[in-house]
Amino acid sequence: MSRYWSSIVHKLTPYIPGEQPKFANLIKLNTNENPYGPSPKVLEALKAEANANLRLYPEPDGDSVKEAVSRYYGVAHNQVFVGNGSDEVLAHVFLGLFKHSLPLLYPDITYSFYPVYCKLYDVEYETVPLSEFFELVLEDYRRPNGGIIFPNPNAPTGIALDPGVIEELLKFNRESVVAVDEAYVDFGAESAIRLIDTYPNLLVIQTLSKSRSLAGLRVGFAVGNRQLIEALERVKNSFNSYPLDRLAIAGAVAAMEDRSHFEKNRQMIIATREALAENLCSLGFQVLPSKANFLFVRHPFYDAEELSRALRKEGIVVRHFAQERISQFLRITVGTDAQSDALCDALCRAVIRPGSK
Repeated sequence: MSRYWSSIVHKLTPYIPGEQPKFANLIKLNTNENPYGPSPKVLEALKAEANANLRLYPEPDGDSVKEAVSRYYGVAHNQVFVGNGSDEVLAHVFLGLFKHSLPLLYPDITYSFYPVYCKLYDVEYETVPLSEFFELVLEDYRRPNGGIIFPNPNAPTGIALDPGVIEELLKFNRESVVAVDEAYVDFGAESAIRLIDTYPNLLVIQTLSKSRSLAGLRVGFAVGNRQLIEALERVKNSFNSYPLDRLAIAGAVAAMEDRSHFEKNRQMIIATREALAENLCSLGFQVLPSKANFLFVRHPFYDAEELSRALRKEGIVVRHFAQERISQFLRITVGTDAQSDALCDALCRAVIRPGSK
């Protein structure tokens, strides 16, 4: 600690991102990155943009990206907000829409950046326990609140809500913002964006990091009522007027426009996920039903942290959360078929051996 720090710094417990190991020949299944590269059209767009115009500031509001998102989802330009990854978008949401006298509500097992933002911006909050099956219980959100947020599919469980359930929530919760964090929606869930014109308090957040293979460019966006978008714009322009650089804008537009590449990649990941889930079940793992690009699994006879260490010795990195209720689970990113085979082979050596239970 330093005597030069502001008082708030001493109170913060920062978010810890997934490890980015440096050793060679690694099978990296811990941060939910897409195993397939971005669209070739993205690479062409980046090359075309790498010119003398880099001396100029980019579009302050990322209008080109807004237009691409508008065309893709059939929404108005002023219903879209863009930011430097969905994490920055979420940060503006917490400050601009959730800082009220009543507490924000979110699940007890969810994206671990949410409590970080609450502490950073001094947002009152309450966690709402998921069911014993890690499902959101709608009735538990029928209470006074300053906002509701949850991922769909949830992270790290991968379990998705039907849009009808989300609409039921919106019907009885009309006095505060309901934010649906759809980072993984493209891997089998259904987006709530179609509900934004009916429910002015609904905000949907997405990212290009996962399904469009652009984790390295940092582009996220939100879609919702224009008044919600205006609040985010006011926060953004009080923080950073140019969150997206020229390369990110060019790459994001190209990624949104290449629907065939997006569709091909996501279908490959979905197919690999289903095959991997079946193989893990055959090894005795409990596998939660996932609509994301990862699986959340546990074995009844083997400690999750020990399995994680055993896999690491085999050059395979997965994510273990030392958190109450989920400390015996591993989150495994869906990679290529070859990576999945290597994972299952390594797990066979770890759990199927003489003397195993």
